[in-house]
Amino acid sequence: MFKSITLGQYYPSDSILHKLDPRVKVIATFGYIISLFLINNFTGYIIAGAFLAVCVGLSKVPLRFILNGMKGILFLLLITVIFNLFLTPGTPVFRFWKLQITMEGIVFASKMAIRLIFLIICSTLMTLTTTPNQLTDALESIGRPLTVLHVPVHEVAMMMSIALRFIPILAEETDKIEKAQMARGADFESGGLIQKIKAMVPLLVPLFISAFRRANDLAMAMEARCYRGGDGRTKMKPLVYEKRDAAAYTIFLAFLAVIIVLRFVPAGRMI
Repeated sequence: MFKSITLGQYYPSDSILHKLDPRVKVIATFGYIISLFLINNFTGYIIAGAFLAVCVGLSKVPLRFILNGMKGILFLLLITVIFNLFLTPGTPVFRFWKLQITMEGIVFASKMAIRLIFLIICSTLMTLTTTPNQLTDALESIGRPLTVLHVPVHEVAMMMSIALRFIPILAEETDKIEKAQMARGADFESGGLIQKIKAMVPLLVPLFISAFRRANDLAMAMEARCYRGGDGRTKMKPLVYEKRDAAAYTIFLAFLAVIIVLRFVPAGRMI
């Protein structure tokens, strides 16, 4: 399961998405997530899905590699769907004991599932096509106006970048610890819920120790290199917008305009 985590990993490729300015990808990702919450009909989800499918195709990242990262949220997705199915009031479709599934629950659960899947895929696609250094530079550049309010933009961007970089590292470390514990006779599969939770203790303790050790090593390495924050620092590869970035902004704004228009179209005219 831990090998299936793709969020925070970088997939090297010579694609259009990889060549885009990281600021374009960060802004487009946040804008796409916002658009998912603006959609209130299935026509909008079809358009959003088609737009995301085109982006996946342009990234040259294998679809199987992207979908493999969905395994980690299957439990969350299942819980979300079940709660929306049984707890949404409306016209009953199926009744069992005191529980009932309503037509409104089916529609709402479907929308929530699609929204969550698209959100994870677009976020994963951004990290797969953007290196951690590029992501840090993009976040710092976008948040630079906040420095007027004395917000430590560089430090926040650095922390987010380090957190994303640590996700695949800790996932790999967890997999190694799990295999080592299983070789010593640990059983993480059998038993009830309480037994499975207790079985996770020999896995979590060394994982936390390893995480703190890595964090300490990283801090010492940054101090050894005289890291003093973002004030006065120059960049070896400064971010510069190009024509393809302007074209990408135009295409995304056109997509966002379509979603906003669909938002205000009367529901009776849409699916």
